[in-house]
Amino acid sequence: MWEQTLAIAQRILTEQWRQRRGLVFWAVFPASMLLLFGLIYGHSSTMRASLDATAGGVLIGAALFFSCLGGTLTILATERERGTLRRLLVSPLRPAAYFMGIALALAVVAFGQTVLVFGLSWLIGGSFRGSLWLGGLIIGMSVLSYVGLGFLFGCRYARRVEDINGPLSAFGVPLLVLAGSFFPLQLMPDFLLRLAQLDPILHMNEALKGVAAQGLGVQALWPRLAFLAVFCAASLGLGIWAYGRLLQAERRG
Repeated sequence: MWEQTLAIAQRILTEQWRQRRGLVFWAVFPASMLLLFGLIYGHSSTMRASLDATAGGVLIGAALFFSCLGGTLTILATERERGTLRRLLVSPLRPAAYFMGIALALAVVAFGQTVLVFGLSWLIGGSFRGSLWLGGLIIGMSVLSYVGLGFLFGCRYARRVEDINGPLSAFGVPLLVLAGSFFPLQLMPDFLLRLAQLDPILHMNEALKGVAAQGLGVQALWPRLAFLAVFCAASLGLGIWAYGRLLQAERRG
């Protein structure tokens, strides 16, 4: 199954490389946002910590959200339009390998985005103050959470590529704003702060910002990490369930 997983991941990455437009967008969008925030924060030494925290918010809220969640939706919608999923049922490819292949391919994209975002942050004066291993764990759980949600919504609702962009922006962008991806949470009124505690992206953001900007460890971040771990497991579980239901529907069809 591992060989099949690698084959699926390689096929997806090869297709993305050939199209290039998606990869360019996934690179330019977070890079331009980070550079913009760098111009805002970089002129003042007292705002340097804000620049350190911004890199984490841009990565979680801009880069990984649109590449891993939006990317999963796009891949599944495209495969359904092409009839690929139905052909998988009569091939020796294991369904689990297909699921893991998509997750692995998007994890590679996420790694590239992580290097890009924090590399640019370092160039404009930012720094990563905490544990690289803990930061990597948070990013990894965030990627899996987005992929799981992508499978859930993609298998249940996204039948065509045209079905994706509107709902993704309409529901996703408010969640990113509520999570404090692009500005400090202190600017929000109290009732929005309470509502934001239900937003899983908030916990992704705050955990990565705590590591990157403040050098916090597991002991200080354990409530965020616990929430993220549970949400990651739930997202993957729901994604696998939706994928199984889709395969059953394809068999009947």
